Amino acid sequence: MGLIPLASQTAGPFFHLGCTDHRSVASLVTEKTRGRRIRLICRVLDGAGAPVPDAMIEIWQADAEGNYPHPHDSQRKDSDPFFHGFGRLATDEHGVCVFETIKPGQVPANDGGLQASHINVSVFARGILKRLATRIYFAGDLELQNDPVLALVPSDRRDTLLARADNSRAGEWHFDIHLCGERETVFFDI
Repeated sequence: MGLIPLASQTAGPFFHLGCTDHRSVASLVTEKTRGRRIRLICRVLDGAGAPVPDAMIEIWQADAEGNYPHPHDSQRKDSDPFFHGFGRLATDEHGVCVFETIKPGQVPANDGGLQASHINVSVFARGILKRLATRIYFAGDLELQNDPVLALVPSDRRDTLLARADNSRAGEWHFDIHLCGERETVFFDI
């Protein structure tokens, strides 16, 4: 006899209500924010490559100098007061959400070196009981080869963590999140 989950035992398509309706944060910047502005277009896809229209994405990142806007950031440098580092959006009917932010600076690694510029991502979607954690790195960055976290990922899977620049629109980056399947994004167990 097999057990079948009931509707009350799965995360339904309504979990982002209340989190995104009035608490969406699409822009992490102000006119005074320091750094190179980017437009980050995230798209969430299921295992068949179909868009997930009711997912929620949260991002958390350092400012242009590599400081997190958090009182417990141990770097002892002043973070940019005009940058808050956190964004949250629901995906639209095409599985897409768009953040206005900056390219983050490098943050310290545990070995004393620096991590490559990256954005931390949490993905919430129907059927997912705990958030999926991943990172967005930027294709073409020279520091990718020295990033200690990216080094933990098998080389043939690292491209699932790379945002790609749109050559026709300056400052625009695209990142696809595949929840499962052949092109599944690497998710971290944290």
